[in-house]
Amino acid sequence: MNTGSAVDPTQIMKHNREQINDFWQQVEQTIDLLLHSQQESHFEADMLLNQYSDILREIDSNLTFHFERDEDEGPVEMIFGCDGYPESIGMVLSLVGAAPKLSGIQFKAFNHRYDPVPGFINVGDEYCELTDYWFALRLVDAKLRLEVYMDDVPKELDLDPRVEAVMIFLDALIGEYELMTRIWSLDWLERPADPRDYGLRPLSELREVFDRNKTAVAPIGMTMH
Repeated sequence: MNTGSAVDPTQIMKHNREQINDFWQQVEQTIDLLLHSQQESHFEADMLLNQYSDILREIDSNLTFHFERDEDEGPVEMIFGCDGYPESIGMVLSLVGAAPKLSGIQFKAFNHRYDPVPGFINVGDEYCELTDYWFALRLVDAKLRLEVYMDDVPKELDLDPRVEAVMIFLDALIGEYELMTRIWSLDWLERPADPRDYGLRPLSELREVFDRNKTAVAPIGMTMH
């Protein structure tokens, strides 16, 4: 006999709403201090940032956030994501949907497409150029499979700054949300000597190819290989 009590989904949802409300109350009470700490696009209030992170992890361990500012005079953007885990997309949308309207800052879900797409990205000490990477986007069994080609493909993807740079390029090209919900798999392969001989295209052309093909697939999750 199972004597354990069943988990009530209604209670879980109520608990999540309470946690989300607590997070936004904390933001409302402290955001002015955080914004005043901004120096050259960096925030010095580490304790506040850590508090935000701790509360978000209690809501969903995959939740992330970062800040952006396109122009010196424009509002700061606080952008929330889920580190590429599709199962947490709904929580990101719920979190941002409950955000208050505050002066000087905007709250957004996921990294959006960026224009113009950056030609290079510095990750740590690694200088990564968009022209270094090629791709193939294949429609297989009604699923979009993205292949990224690069030199010296690392054995440990998470440890290579070039992989992080490519993920930033992909967010800029097609947007983080569509990357998670339209791309079935992402594979990393060695770049051949002449990529065009193999039907590959420069990564800078991904947006055009993706937009032509994305309506052929239903929204799905993503697995990385």
